[in-house]
Amino acid sequence: MQIETRPLTVQDYDELVVTMKRAYPQMSEYVWSKKSIEKLTRIFPKGQICITVDGKLAAVALSIIVNYDEFGDDHTYSDITGNYTFNTHLSTGNVLYGIEVFVDPEFRELRLGRRLYDARKELCELLNLRSIVLGGRIPNYHKHSDLSPREYIRRVRDKEIYDPVLSFQLSNNFLPIRVLKKYLPEDESSKENAVLLQWNNIYYSKKPNTMQDSIIRLGLVQWQMRHFKDVNAFYEQVEFFVNVMGDYKSDFVLFPELFNTPLLAPFNKLSERDSMIELAKLTEEIKMKISDLAISYNVNIISGSMPVFENNDLYNVSYLLHRDGRVDEYRKIHITPNEKKYYGMKGGNEIRVFDTDCGKIGLVICYDVEFPELPRILADQGMKILFVPYLTDTQNAYMRVRHCAAARAIENECYVAIAGCVGNLPGVNNMDIQFGQAAVFTPSDFAFPSNAVKGEATPNTEMTLIVDVDLNLLKDLHHHGSVQVMKDRRKDLYETYLK
Repeated sequence: MQIETRPLTVQDYDELVVTMKRAYPQMSEYVWSKKSIEKLTRIFPKGQICITVDGKLAAVALSIIVNYDEFGDDHTYSDITGNYTFNTHLSTGNVLYGIEVFVDPEFRELRLGRRLYDARKELCELLNLRSIVLGGRIPNYHKHSDLSPREYIRRVRDKEIYDPVLSFQLSNNFLPIRVLKKYLPEDESSKENAVLLQWNNIYYSKKPNTMQDSIIRLGLVQWQMRHFKDVNAFYEQVEFFVNVMGDYKSDFVLFPELFNTPLLAPFNKLSERDSMIELAKLTEEIKMKISDLAISYNVNIISGSMPVFENNDLYNVSYLLHRDGRVDEYRKIHITPNEKKYYGMKGGNEIRVFDTDCGKIGLVICYDVEFPELPRILADQGMKILFVPYLTDTQNAYMRVRHCAAARAIENECYVAIAGCVGNLPGVNNMDIQFGQAAVFTPSDFAFPSNAVKGEATPNTEMTLIVDVDLNLLKDLHHHGSVQVMKDRRKDLYETYLK
C-alpha cells in the first residue's frame, strides 16, 4: 500500500466528487463545484491538500487564509468564505481557516484525517500564521437534541458521547471556543450548529504592517508639474516625497497619473504619440528605481501611471511597488477620447484586487472611476481601499473624478484615495494645464466624517496629504450601518460580474 500526501489539483476534481459523496451520503447534493476547486487551487495551492492510497483519492482538506480580526468569533460559513467566492482569502492574513475535510469511509481506519491535520499544522507554522480556526460540524447532535449545544460539547469532551467530527478534532488538540448558530444552514444533522475550534501556533511571531493593525496611513502626493533638467532631477523629487512619507510612517504613497510627463519636454518636436512612445522607453528604469525606494523607505508606492509601449500599442500603466520588493501592475481600462485622439492608447483587460501587507486594495486610473461597475467588482473581491491616480486639465474634469470617487466610497463601503497633478507645464504638447486636489473619501455614516471626506489638500498647490483610515470601521459599517449597501443589493434582479 502506498500513501501520498500532496497538493490537490483541479485534475483531481472527478475523483473528489466521488469521494465527497461517499464521505457525506446524507448531504450528497452538496458537492464542491469545479469552479470553486479551480479558484481555490489557483489562489492558495498550498492550502488544498489531498491524500491518495495506491493512486486513489482518499481524503481532502481545503483551506484559505483570512484576516481573522475582520470576522471575529461570531460568523457563519458564508461570512468566512465570502458567500462561497473565497474573496476573503488574503495571502497576508493571520489565520489558516479550514473550510473542508473529508475522508473516504473505505480508508478511515488508516487515520488519514490526522495526516491532513498534521499537514495543516505544518503549513500554519511554515507560513507563520497565528492559528488554525474552523467551524466544526457536530453530526451526531441530532441524536441528542434534548441537550443544549453547550452540554453536548461538554459530554463529547468528557467522552460520554462520541461525535465523529468533534471527538476527532478534540483529539488533535483543537480547543472549542464557542458555539456558532446557523453556521451552515444545510447541515440538518448538526441542527445548523457548529463548534468554533482553534489550534494555536506556538512558533508564531507577530509580523508588522499587517491588517492585524487596522489603522492604515495613506500618503498622497499632489505633484507640481515642472521641467526637469534630466531624469536624475526627476528621481530626486520623487525620492523627496517618498522620504517624507517614510518619515511619517505611511503605509502607502500615491503619485498621480502620468506624473512623469515633464520628461516629455525633449521630445516636443515629435507628434504627441511619438513623444509618448519615447517617454515609454524610460518606464522600466523609472519603475525599478521607485521599487528600490519602496524597499529603502519601507513604504508601498503606487507610482501614479506611466506609458508602456508593447507590440506597437501604447498603454497607460500604474505600478504597485510593494515594500517587500514585489511588483504588480494595472493597465487603465477605460481610455478617454483625448488619450485615443492624441496618443492612440489602448485599454487593458485585467480587473483584480491586490494583496498587500495592509490588506486587499484596488487600483484604477482616472476615467476608470467614472464607471461604477469596475470598483464594484473589486469590492466583491474584498477591496477595502481604492487608489485613483488621475490627471485632469480643468476643474470640470476634476469634479467628475472627485464626485465619482466619493460615490464609489459610499456604494462599495470602502475608502477611496485620489491624487493628481497641479500647475502648468508650458512647452509640452497636450500637457499644458492641470487642476487637482488630493482627497480621501469615506462611506457616509456615523463612524465617519459628516461630509464623508477624511481629508483633502489645498487645490492647485504642491503638497502632501497624510491620512489615517481605520479598516475596522468598514467591518462595523458592513454589519451594523444605517444602510448596508453591499448586503442589500437585489442580486435576484441584477449582478455585476466578470466575463
